[in-house]
Amino acid sequence: MLYRSIALAASLLLWSASLTVAHSEEAFEDKLLTTPATPEVIDKGLEADGYQLGLSAYTWGYPLVRMERVVRSYSDVSGDVPATSYRAPVNQIGWAQELATPSAKDMPTANNDTFYMSAVVVLDEPYIFSVPDTADRYYVVNVFNMWQELEHYIGRRTTGTKAGRYVLVPPGWTGDVPSDATRLDVSTDKVWLWGRLRIAQGEPAGPVLDLQKQFTLLPVSGDAKTVELPPLPAIESDELSFFKHLGFVLKSNEVKPADEALFAQFARMGLTADGFDESKLSPQMRKGVVRALADGPSVAVSSLGSTATVRNGWNWATGLDNFGFNYPLRAMVSGAYLGGNGEKEAMYPLRYTDSDGQVLNGANKYIIKMDKEPPVDAFWSLTMYNASDKMLVENPIQRYKVGTDTDGLKKGPDGSVTIAVQHDQPEDESVNWLPAPEGDFYVILRMYQPSDEVLDGSYQLPQMNRVK
Repeated sequence: MLYRSIALAASLLLWSASLTVAHSEEAFEDKLLTTPATPEVIDKGLEADGYQLGLSAYTWGYPLVRMERVVRSYSDVSGDVPATSYRAPVNQIGWAQELATPSAKDMPTANNDTFYMSAVVVLDEPYIFSVPDTADRYYVVNVFNMWQELEHYIGRRTTGTKAGRYVLVPPGWTGDVPSDATRLDVSTDKVWLWGRLRIAQGEPAGPVLDLQKQFTLLPVSGDAKTVELPPLPAIESDELSFFKHLGFVLKSNEVKPADEALFAQFARMGLTADGFDESKLSPQMRKGVVRALADGPSVAVSSLGSTATVRNGWNWATGLDNFGFNYPLRAMVSGAYLGGNGEKEAMYPLRYTDSDGQVLNGANKYIIKMDKEPPVDAFWSLTMYNASDKMLVENPIQRYKVGTDTDGLKKGPDGSVTIAVQHDQPEDESVNWLPAPEGDFYVILRMYQPSDEVLDGSYQLPQMNRVK
């Protein structure tokens, strides 16, 4: 009966449409007017609708799911916490005691330039974050909301390196806050503080570790609280597992007003503020949603192709301070590049291919020649990563980067820097060796506090040439 009713209504619409077209001066092809409401068409349309809704919901909601997973992981200290980790209980600060190595698995694409800091803060009241005088030592602490959006910077570039106090104020707070602290309003009830504190290669760690202890985090009431985040639902072997996590975390995270119209569409696939109800999915729509989950990661990663600039072979992404409605880019960054700075704080050009457009691989040898060191107000580094897991690369000399603080950095008489990127140690002793894995890899050129010359593109990024 349902299909008969739909078919009858469609026939009437087609008859009405034909009258309209007949009386117009010029006819235009409009396939919607001639598409029948047959069972085959409806099945095809439901699958397509599930697919497009699933893709939109995935790229839009991935950062929230990723952040909710991460804050649980980074606040879990139940097992061994290695010296390279920054895990700490909720509402406490965790610091890495050593620079990242290939064994540091918490953070993909970790730098080898700074000690990392992490603090997951549940804002049932404002919290005061106090920082010491670092005597011009570089540091930055990012304040991320639960959508992996960077809402505030605290650090050398923005607030200086003198001692300071900052009060994190949750949405809707009407109580008092300390008058001697800089007020930082945030948009979600949980935030993630993600920090970096500079330590140079070979520098004694003791004074820097002492400096870490002077960063403090306390509620305005002065009463430190023990908070346990509820576990995420078990999702093992569930083809709709992502949406079950998304539905769960949406219950405790309000949708931003700007996203309400988009979010309302997801009710057709059973995703609302009350959670995810898979019973709302017809078999055809479910098929499309499952297909969307398979393609969603590719859509997010492809945002580099649609929004990043390619400069001399380097992918140069900007806009990490304000994603706007670019949900695929926000998803991509919150995945493998979680916690990335905006371009004024640091630039992260990525290199996946050589000058001929071929994927970088350790079976080959490459040369990068910089006419001069990158013009920055802090420091720079070129770091090597495995393509397969986005982790640092083990090598016999335990060198994971070449940069400002590389011991014995070799320069030409003209100030140029030549870097040999290859698996085996080069015979030419005048170059700087960046060890590569045997398989596929990529490199990131980090430029902390880049100069205007970098930001406006007038600084020419070096080419990566394969040695033939």
